[in-house]
Amino acid sequence: MSSGQLANQNGEKDWEHAFNASSPASLPEYTGPKLFKEPSFKSNKFIIHNALSRCCLAGKVNESQKNKIIEEMEKSSASHFLILLRDANCQFRAIYTLDGQSEELHRLCGVGPRAISSSAVEAIYKYSSDRKQFNTLPSRTLSMSVDAFTIPAHLWHTKKHGTPKKVATPK
Repeated sequence: MSSGQLANQNGEKDWEHAFNASSPASLPEYTGPKLFKEPSFKSNKFIIHNALSRCCLAGKVNESQKNKIIEEMEKSSASHFLILLRDANCQFRAIYTLDGQSEELHRLCGVGPRAISSSAVEAIYKYSSDRKQFNTLPSRTLSMSVDAFTIPAHLWHTKKHGTPKKVATPK
């Protein structure tokens, strides 16, 4: 017997034969579990739905508005939604989607500017489902963990056009 065959009988690996036998053509196709998973951007649609139902637009009074907003979210192809809050009191104003390429927020529905640059964001919030409230995040960078945001007060003030006064017609 050769020394290689003796080593195999003793339970040791014959490295020369194993190396030659494991050429790519002779290996079977791997059918086991995937070792690498493509990164996926999970949706926060469920969290936003909870925030609307339990905090922002809770109750029967707001039900029609809430249903309309949820319907708009379902129609949208976006996977990440952000709630625009009026100020630190967390009053709901609109739903936005984040454009990853331009770093701009676009209004899906509600009241607020049509588009907001990410640099115009004043504060960001994360919704806590167990506490049913928004918690301020100590950052100003928008990411997938952000659920709501506020903008500076001066962006809310629009030029008001005065109503024309009636001119008295002589009798």
